[in-house]
Amino acid sequence: MPHPISTGSRITDLHTLDTYPTASSPIEVIDMHTGGEPLRIITSGYPDVPGEDILAKRRYAKEHLDHLRRFLMFEPRGHYDMYGAILVEPSLPEADLAVLFIHNEGYSTMCGHAIIALGRYAIDYGLVTAVEPMTTVNIECPCGLVRAEVEVNNGKTGNVRFSSVPSFMFASDLSLHLPGGQPFKTDIGYGGAFYAILDAGQFDIEITPENVSTLSQLAKDICRVVKNKVPLSHPDHDDLAFLYGAILTDGRDAYEDAATRNICVFAQNQVDRSPTGSGVSARLAIQHAKGLIAPGQHRKFESVIGSSFEGEVEASSRCGPHDAIIASVKGKAHYCGKASFWQEEDDTVGRGFIVG
Repeated sequence: MPHPISTGSRITDLHTLDTYPTASSPIEVIDMHTGGEPLRIITSGYPDVPGEDILAKRRYAKEHLDHLRRFLMFEPRGHYDMYGAILVEPSLPEADLAVLFIHNEGYSTMCGHAIIALGRYAIDYGLVTAVEPMTTVNIECPCGLVRAEVEVNNGKTGNVRFSSVPSFMFASDLSLHLPGGQPFKTDIGYGGAFYAILDAGQFDIEITPENVSTLSQLAKDICRVVKNKVPLSHPDHDDLAFLYGAILTDGRDAYEDAATRNICVFAQNQVDRSPTGSGVSARLAIQHAKGLIAPGQHRKFESVIGSSFEGEVEASSRCGPHDAIIASVKGKAHYCGKASFWQEEDDTVGRGFIVG
């Protein structure tokens, strides 16, 4: 489906309420990708984000700094499927850094591909001192503290494995109907964010790049139905209780020695190029709850473009009333480049737009 042109609901207020970086005081970024999924790390020039904890900072950014999300994520500097990370002051004493995640719709609560990239970045840019052969980087996310273990060999960073927040199956085998009446079944899993997770075979469609448009529209319809029919809750905070997206899989949850492929469509119909770290955590939680994977057993998860993460159940846990797991997810991020961004006074279009 084409994406409408948008400069955000506050466009008429930009002249008086919002300020933008200038050539003499730009926002600087480093771009990375994990399995093809972009991450724009804002390294300087972004305003301080007040708040007593990470969720308060997230709310402040949504309410007061959303014009900068559009400025950094949307065209002409970004694109519809851009993803970003804003580094903020940690509120947890054990955290080495704290992060707010941004995308085409707003602010997510967890992002595994970003954690993998930030693990490398934190060491390479001196936020955490490297220790060979493995360096721990504690990252405070809106969903909680996530521990990343970064491989370091002869001073060079490599693969990153993170341990998730408690992840759990919220609901199993829900019977629902698409707007046109077609029935389907879905699980609901939490891996730092909530997803509807279901077998695309129900719709006779394979997880391939050629089918992305169809899969994306299908995921959009599924999310609309689930949001209307399934009330979500999280024992830690109401800010975590929302459906982030849908993950359509190849149905190979019980194939121990074979890779399983999925596509994650999240936020405003944004397609993840990676297998989705928080989605892998949620899938592992569901597989464990259904007796399809044992602690310590490795699985390979592939994205729609064929990039992969390794996943396993690291430990059992609890999250309020839910039996939960700590998922372990491993991948590699790469650097793409760096840039400085600013806006000229008469460039209203350059404040950010999206078009499909």
